[in-house]
Amino acid sequence: MESTVWILVVSFVLLLAMNVPIAVCIAVSTVLTMLFTVAFLPAVTTVAQQMATGINVFSLLAIPFFILSGLLMGQGGIARRLIEFAKALVGMLPGGLAYVNVMACMFFGALSGSSVAATSAIGGFMLPVMEKEGYDRNFNAALTITASTTGLLIPPSNILIVYSLASGGVSIAALFIAGYLPGILVGIGLMMVAAVYSVVRKYPVGERVPLADALRRILHALPSLLLVVIVIGGIIVGIFTATEASAIAVLYALFLSVVCYREIKLRQIPGILLKAVEITAIVMLLIGASKGMSWILSYENIPQGITEYLVGLTDSRVMILLLINLILLAVGTFMDMTPAVLIFTPIFLPIATQLGIDPIHFGMIMVLNLCIGLCTPPVGSVLFVGCGIANTTIAALMKPLMFLYVAMVAALLLVTYIPAISLTLPRFFGY
Repeated sequence: MESTVWILVVSFVLLLAMNVPIAVCIAVSTVLTMLFTVAFLPAVTTVAQQMATGINVFSLLAIPFFILSGLLMGQGGIARRLIEFAKALVGMLPGGLAYVNVMACMFFGALSGSSVAATSAIGGFMLPVMEKEGYDRNFNAALTITASTTGLLIPPSNILIVYSLASGGVSIAALFIAGYLPGILVGIGLMMVAAVYSVVRKYPVGERVPLADALRRILHALPSLLLVVIVIGGIIVGIFTATEASAIAVLYALFLSVVCYREIKLRQIPGILLKAVEITAIVMLLIGASKGMSWILSYENIPQGITEYLVGLTDSRVMILLLINLILLAVGTFMDMTPAVLIFTPIFLPIATQLGIDPIHFGMIMVLNLCIGLCTPPVGSVLFVGCGIANTTIAALMKPLMFLYVAMVAALLLVTYIPAISLTLPRFFGY
């Protein structure tokens, strides 16, 4: 098994260092590893079969629909209305625009299911406004980058669907419900850092919004926020499945953007559909390739070997969870979230279940770990988007980011060692 592991790891890392696309890295390293256990033709055939069966899963139909609904919301004027709504709630507090930024990112990230979309949509609008009011540009960008990742925990979230597949069928509905409290916890942590930063830097107090204006803003944002109620409420009540909910999300987002808000013209829809197809193709290729790697991992009993090794190091549940967190944090710095979930879930989930950790709870631990990775160099996709929007550099962002990292890691430790944060809501709704 040792030679197999070395071939898999070394070939994967070398290809990754050569800037080969991640899906190709996974597929090629899997084939190379299989060559040392089976013949060439069976190796290629097995990888092809695993790729085909890996994406032939009904629940994966939800991913292209949620991607499309997120793109429609990104261009449908929803971000601006959510920002105005957040201003009415917290804009009058000291450093109020910082709280508005976090809340708007949380709302939009949850609605769109994309941290990159939230960074682009909210950052593009909020960063110039905050800088004009005297807020530091690098702090603004760092806050937007970290807050945007909360939408990957707060449903509907594509990455939770991917985790459901990688874990062998954990309920998507249960994962969706479980994501609320961890996502809100991260948001509160970021707001606490923003509060201290605002007091120290003496950022301005926003104007109090008159009651009539506040009610108007709430009414304008209500149709957008209603999407979460429709999608999650429908799943909980049992009106439709998560896959059916994704299609309803598209219809509702289309209605809001085209008919209600009139921010998207009919001539723009083909371009949005094409973009959704491109993103879906990338995600499905990753899932298919990762399924092949998962097969060779299982065939060589690699997860079982890693489990025995870690359990042999220590019998302390606290220390094993800490080791897993450190490994996932390191992985998140150089690997995107989807392949990381697909590759490392089959490795670490058996360890977690052996320790008595619920797969739903472990899903929250894994996703929150990798959310932090999206904000860290050298491969953090959200970090690069935020730098581009703010017209700044990663080096300039590192100082304010360090304080926000502390808040995110603190939330991670709470989620890791207090299972009730992840499991209270699913248990309440009978999952």
